[in-house]
Amino acid sequence: MQDFGVYFELGLQHILDLSGYDHILFVIALCCTYFMKDWRKVVVLVTAFTVGHSLTLALSVFNLIRVNTELIEFLIPVTIVITAFSNVVKKRRRASSTDWLTYGYALFFGLIHGLGFSNYLRSLLGKESSITWPLFAFNVGLEIGQLAIVFVVLVVSFIATSIFSVSRRDWTFFLSAAIFGIALVMALERV
Repeated sequence: MQDFGVYFELGLQHILDLSGYDHILFVIALCCTYFMKDWRKVVVLVTAFTVGHSLTLALSVFNLIRVNTELIEFLIPVTIVITAFSNVVKKRRRASSTDWLTYGYALFFGLIHGLGFSNYLRSLLGKESSITWPLFAFNVGLEIGQLAIVFVVLVVSFIATSIFSVSRRDWTFFLSAAIFGIALVMALERV
């Protein structure tokens, strides 16, 4: 059980590490179109991302897949660019079919993001006799960290739109455009 805490903390640190802010930017871009009343949808969305992330981490740790690291490091900011851009151009969501599409690409982009950390995690878990429990602990820490980011984004969004009277559309545009610019620079640097 002691190992659970170690790997849980590693997962938490992985998502909250400011030096690896690409994951934070993705989570913000993923949830910045939602508001407090949508918290259930956001939890499902972030969990879809975690499932994708966890799947490729597991496949990589069990040595079932290996992917070129440079390609993944390029694709991670590309997923952020696509998510932020889609926030800017899409009309206000109402239909549940739009939500399912969003959940689908969160899951797919989670697969890519999981590969970005897989080599490091594989080297850590290589010493473990059983890697299932540590992998589970890491992913739980990852999910809790992402939900912490989501909570902050939802609170800041509430403050911006309710207290400072920024329109929802303007707020989403502001966050998404800023994230788009940062991620585009990251992608171009990694070409």
